[in-house]
Amino acid sequence: MYLIGDIGNTEIKICLFDGDLKLVKKKRLLTDKINSYYLKKNLVFLSKCNHQIKKTIISSVVPKSYKLISKFLKKNFNIQCIELKSLNLRKLVDIKVNKKQIGSDRLANAISVIDNKNNYIIVDFGTATNFDVVIKNKYIGGILAPGVQLSLKTLIDKASLIPEIKLDKINNVIGKNTKSAIRSGFYYGYSGLIDNIVNLIIKQTRKKYNLILTGGYSYLFKKSLKGKAKIVKNLTINGILKAAIKS
Repeated sequence: MYLIGDIGNTEIKICLFDGDLKLVKKKRLLTDKINSYYLKKNLVFLSKCNHQIKKTIISSVVPKSYKLISKFLKKNFNIQCIELKSLNLRKLVDIKVNKKQIGSDRLANAISVIDNKNNYIIVDFGTATNFDVVIKNKYIGGILAPGVQLSLKTLIDKASLIPEIKLDKINNVIGKNTKSAIRSGFYYGYSGLIDNIVNLIIKQTRKKYNLILTGGYSYLFKKSLKGKAKIVKNLTINGILKAAIKS
């Protein structure tokens, strides 16, 4: 069995895979709620299978949360964690930038898509909107833009007359009220941002790419983009699992 974790700024995913790499358990936790009681309540299922776990790999962009979870798993279930970037990843990805400056989640996404044949641009809608560029087996870098939800929350928090709003597709660019104006700004604004960055990557590298979308707003923006895009669920988890198996 493999225990795979993805610690993000907002959410933590803990996934248990059996020997056939079938997902048998998945837990979603809130990063800002992490403490021993919260972990004990949500990870009690590990007491029934901890001796069967072959390897535990976690990708983390929140060092404090990784340290707490790592200590908890060791103390309560005798499970030894390894952070993704601690692995020897050379066989999986040729990293062309400073490894210390790349989030583990971004590396996991790159590992997930690498097939040594095709080129990929990965757009991950998380706390930030991440763009990562993979050319065959090489991770060559990326772009970080403000996250959709984070930007919306900041606007609502800082502007007293802005109401709570759920983003959705909107047909009319010109809004007729506050809500439709915000929806238009975010929907067409982020669509334009994504299209523009993708085009600039293509122009700079002079290569063709497969466009991969993952994360919370993938479905909202897929049809709004000019280029063909594919949505891949659980891209980060799949990349961590791939690293656990092959490293």
